[in-house]
Amino acid sequence: MLHPRSQGRGEIQGLHPPAHLHHKRLCDVFDDELNRIAKEVGSRKKAFQLAKADHKLVRFYLPLTPDDPEQPVWSVIRKLSDKIGEGVTTQMRAIARENPLLQGIIDRVDFNATTHGQRDLDDDRLSNLIEAISTKRLGLEDVEADIIGKSYEYLIRKFAEGSGQSAGEFYTPPEVGTIMSRVLAPEPGMTVYDPTCGSGGLLVKLETAMEEKRRADIPVRQSKSKGGLENPSKESGLSSPLRSKNGGLENPPSVAPLKLFGQEYVPETWAMANMNMIIHDMEGQIEIGDTFKNPKFRDKSGKLRTFDRVVANPMWNQDWFTEADYDADELERFPAGAGFPGKSSADWGWVQHMHASLNDKGCAAVVLDTGAASRGSGNAGTNKEKTVRQWFVDHDLIESVLYLPENLFYNTTAPGIVLFLNKAKSKERQGKVFLVNASQIFEKGDPKNFIPDAGIQRIADTLIGWQEEEKLSRIVDHAELKKNDYNISPSRYIHTSDVETYRPIAEIVEELAVIEKEVAETDRALRQILKRLGV
Repeated sequence: MLHPRSQGRGEIQGLHPPAHLHHKRLCDVFDDELNRIAKEVGSRKKAFQLAKADHKLVRFYLPLTPDDPEQPVWSVIRKLSDKIGEGVTTQMRAIARENPLLQGIIDRVDFNATTHGQRDLDDDRLSNLIEAISTKRLGLEDVEADIIGKSYEYLIRKFAEGSGQSAGEFYTPPEVGTIMSRVLAPEPGMTVYDPTCGSGGLLVKLETAMEEKRRADIPVRQSKSKGGLENPSKESGLSSPLRSKNGGLENPPSVAPLKLFGQEYVPETWAMANMNMIIHDMEGQIEIGDTFKNPKFRDKSGKLRTFDRVVANPMWNQDWFTEADYDADELERFPAGAGFPGKSSADWGWVQHMHASLNDKGCAAVVLDTGAASRGSGNAGTNKEKTVRQWFVDHDLIESVLYLPENLFYNTTAPGIVLFLNKAKSKERQGKVFLVNASQIFEKGDPKNFIPDAGIQRIADTLIGWQEEEKLSRIVDHAELKKNDYNISPSRYIHTSDVETYRPIAEIVEELAVIEKEVAETDRALRQILKRLGV
């Protein structure tokens, strides 16, 4: 998620296990490619020489050569016995120099770094980590990109668990991402964009959802090699670099992968997102920078680029964007009648950015604070956030709203909602919004609750089919939303128990905090006006 702050030393240290998994994958895939070349030229020694002379023969060229060319490339790192941290850092930087696509990604971590004279990760612990990773081979013939990708996601989740509150800035619980991706149902070749992509998990989820659906719909023909098809290289006469098709899933080669795009503010998290793309064997373009003030994806005329699907989990209730930031926008993201939602929360500012990033038939899904669905409704007078919410309802852009269980996210115990937008709603769904209250579909976990597989499928099927079910889901027309002052929270319309239902305490506390900020801002503005008037 987007958050303008620097990463702490402990968070960078937490990148070591995912980083080493990525390094091992690179080494083992390079071995696979050397073996492929060796079969054609007679020996691995010649294969090393050819790869060094022509880097196009392999996806990523690694300047690591074992003393015995029959030994695996990873052995160069594994055999380090002195100044291991310095040696690993040197090797990773050498790989990055040879591969521009990896620069700033695999060479960010200094494995020899110290704090107050003490090594952040001493050589003994680093050696144990290398040995642990060495027990499994991670080449294309050993493990599909989908499996190693899940391993990488597991390490990110463990990193998130150890990072506490800050984890929510880069990590979305996988079950939430799975629901979002299944409902958005991207088709092969579609463009997908995440403006606050964090570690890239939501982009990966959409690609995986598309591939799984295709596997279910089309008879699968297993290929002999998990590396995919090998096409002759016109330049060298050697076969082309091994590539696993569509993230390692065995789909027909005619199925086009999604075109993935993302932007992230924090450099360390940007590096994680790029690792995630590579390790899943997916092609994604991840830019770095402040999406809100300087979105990087533009068309040839400089206008905001649009996509088939947009997905995001922006940091909730960002309070550092001012009305001047919205007024200064030249990309037509904040239309008249909507615009500035108030300084205390940029939630609906992000929704407007995502809406502006959709093409005419595009759909979006965004995770928001629960208060974004109801703040300002029922209050006397006007409320800027409610005004923006009303604009989206009146323009019939909201297709559905999902109310999630409590304690899923790492940066809050509040439940959160998922807002689904559709710029081309079907005729039978126009003038209506589908609400799902899934607050009771979860299992207790440590440290966080989670939605089980059956619950994920139940929620996704309900949202996709607009299936009404007592105590779970309802179709609500715009007239009823207007009657309730544009409150679109499912908890307002769907009660999950027979007794009177109360809103979660955490949700109420968060909403009160936002209201208090608004009152303080209004009070300051009034005092300034009175001061200028001499009162």
